[in-house]
Amino acid sequence: MKKFLSVLENRADLSLIAEWIEAGSSVLDLGCGDGRLLYYLIKNKKVSGMGIEIDPQRMVSCIEKGIPVIEHDLNEKFEELGDQTYDYVILSQTIQEVLHPDLLIEEILRVGKYGIITFPNFGYYRVRLSLLFSGKMPKSKTLPYEWYDTPNIHLLTFEDFKNFCKKRGIKIIHTFYIIGNHYKKRPFFPNLFSEGCAVLISR
Repeated sequence: MKKFLSVLENRADLSLIAEWIEAGSSVLDLGCGDGRLLYYLIKNKKVSGMGIEIDPQRMVSCIEKGIPVIEHDLNEKFEELGDQTYDYVILSQTIQEVLHPDLLIEEILRVGKYGIITFPNFGYYRVRLSLLFSGKMPKSKTLPYEWYDTPNIHLLTFEDFKNFCKKRGIKIIHTFYIIGNHYKKRPFFPNLFSEGCAVLISR
């Protein structure tokens, strides 16, 4: 665990994703940033990986690492990708930032056999208490922005995500809850005490 956290800059969600991905599989990382997760997976798990990013500087960082990356807006469909093209499609800490998260999840499960999604949990008790006692939009380590400059436009809780999957016929295969810089499988009242969630889903 310490090895994962060291390589992936103490991101518990990224270290968990790295453990879930099977060696030799094909991976598409949506909003891949500077490519550190894909770099780790390619070097250590021999995956065939592709990143999708829209920020030019982050794309340059990927290219410098030798990571294949293409420019694409996650608010648009992946028309150039066929069904079940990849074994895993990853979306880390981004689902709350897109215009139509429901459509993106459907695309993830069309393009990939499995989807891995991580997101901050707006049901976290400190977020609830902050709103209750301050009367202002909450801020936390996972939600550090002001109301006027936040990229997060579709905040959700784990219960919201679970209900969404139930309505859409999506299977939640694994769920881990992120607390601080660690993750647990079955914490006490997870929707209340977890700062974030990581889920492995499929049809």
